[in-house]
Amino acid sequence: MKYTFSYSKPHQHFIDIEYTIDNINSETIELQLPAWRPGRYELGDFAKNIQQWSAYGQNNSALSFKKITKDKWLVDTGGNSEITIRYNYYSNELNAGSTYLDENQVYVNPINCCLYIEDRQDEPCEVILKTPKNYIVASGLEKIDEHHFKSKDFHTLVDSPLISSESIHHHVFNTKGVKFHVWMQGDCSPDWDRIETDFIKYSDLQIDIFGGFPVNEYHYLFQILPHKGYHGVEHQNSTTVSIGPGKDLMTKKLYDEVLGVSSHELFHTWNIKAIRPIEMQPYNYAKENHSPLGYVAEGVTTYYGDLMLYRSGVFSEVEFLKLFAQQIQKHIDNQARFNYSVAESSWDTWLDGYVPGIPNRKLSIYSDGCLLAFMVDVLTLKNTSNTKRLDDIMRLMYERYGKTGIGYSENDYKICIEEVSGLDFTEFFEKYIWGHNSYEKLLRDCLEYVGLELIRNPSTIRHEAKFGFKILGNRITAVYQNSIADKSGIAVGDIIEKVNEEVASSRLTQFLQEDFLVLKIKNLSGKKDVALQSSEENFYLECVLSSANILDAFRA
Repeated sequence: MKYTFSYSKPHQHFIDIEYTIDNINSETIELQLPAWRPGRYELGDFAKNIQQWSAYGQNNSALSFKKITKDKWLVDTGGNSEITIRYNYYSNELNAGSTYLDENQVYVNPINCCLYIEDRQDEPCEVILKTPKNYIVASGLEKIDEHHFKSKDFHTLVDSPLISSESIHHHVFNTKGVKFHVWMQGDCSPDWDRIETDFIKYSDLQIDIFGGFPVNEYHYLFQILPHKGYHGVEHQNSTTVSIGPGKDLMTKKLYDEVLGVSSHELFHTWNIKAIRPIEMQPYNYAKENHSPLGYVAEGVTTYYGDLMLYRSGVFSEVEFLKLFAQQIQKHIDNQARFNYSVAESSWDTWLDGYVPGIPNRKLSIYSDGCLLAFMVDVLTLKNTSNTKRLDDIMRLMYERYGKTGIGYSENDYKICIEEVSGLDFTEFFEKYIWGHNSYEKLLRDCLEYVGLELIRNPSTIRHEAKFGFKILGNRITAVYQNSIADKSGIAVGDIIEKVNEEVASSRLTQFLQEDFLVLKIKNLSGKKDVALQSSEENFYLECVLSSANILDAFRA
């Protein structure tokens, strides 16, 4: 199998792809394009980006073909033992999981645009990039020469993004027997000494927890954007991160985001790339791979991403507690916790997992999964006299499932928790993972055990606290159930046109400071006036964590 990428008019954003298939011994052959990409558990329907598609035999004669599903083609081989498919792919989206082409770079996530044959996914693949000779290529693929690469199979190919450009910054460091590459594409001025020092700290800790690293070489591929952005995607021996603006790369705020996403994505090297739910072992790229275990894949990783930075000394206690309080805030603000479980929400990422969806329907596999991981960690510490914790559970998962390539079930995860903690977690799974029960009391108990106190103050944004609604611009984005706003008939999606006869503007928040409001609301059914009178009750609350004396075993 060989894939050749070229282009002629980069400003038009079309990449030309040739897919050559040899050793054909059938009259017809079916070619599938992936429908989704690992790391984002929703259908991507990448075939919508293909404009031209044709098939040719060994003498360049055109072969007949037809599309048989939205992303599968049936080709008449015409008796040829080798055929070539030529098609183009529109590449005008730039994030950590996309494919992009312009005058400055070629960026390919093969999972977006590489055809495959279902029963030949285990065969070796070659990649040729027809880019300018002065272009550097950043990738975790095995290099044949500067623009020629190979992979042991299709699974490895589509798990190995590539960036080809002349404006790539590159730095290499070694730690714990692993060679790390940091590639940064875009306009930026990285402080390599600072980056290397911090990356080594959290990398060493993660490797020590698991007792080894799944691969010998790892690549950070950064797309440094000229505008604000934040997105990361995990791969077997690499990660892609899009972040910006590049001019602020080494400023406190953006650099902390770089550290946060990098630590998170590195932890995924074990948790999801190696330790993988049974429903995704192996991946089926042609359809949904439903699993209830998103709260483990993403939730445990979210918890450890920031925790590793704290425990390794990269983040201070204050910085870590601020981030962890944000996870609690997201849970408290989301009243879907009374309607849908985190396991159900994991299953439904394929339905509406990455958009807001209807009000109060689903939990976050990231934030709620993070809090569940924290409680498992603390309950294990408490029951083992602080000698065991989630570290030991995840290391056991790695030994049993990551190193062996065996997919794990939810019951397998539960068994590992119970073996390490010595506790029966049946009720925990029933009530908090599959149930719709509040776990605030248990969360507070766990926080207290490690020396933390959860304080809930009224939101500093007055209309959130006193009336119970949130806005973005002049649009209502959230309404607290049974709040003043809810009882007055305000709903998500309503647009505020006036406040006390003042036209909604950039000063809208200021207009909403009064105790009595008359809002002119516009929605799909028309316009109406809504009168609101504040009360003593507070609705939306802000979460703050106070630390008296954090347990040494927790921060060690």
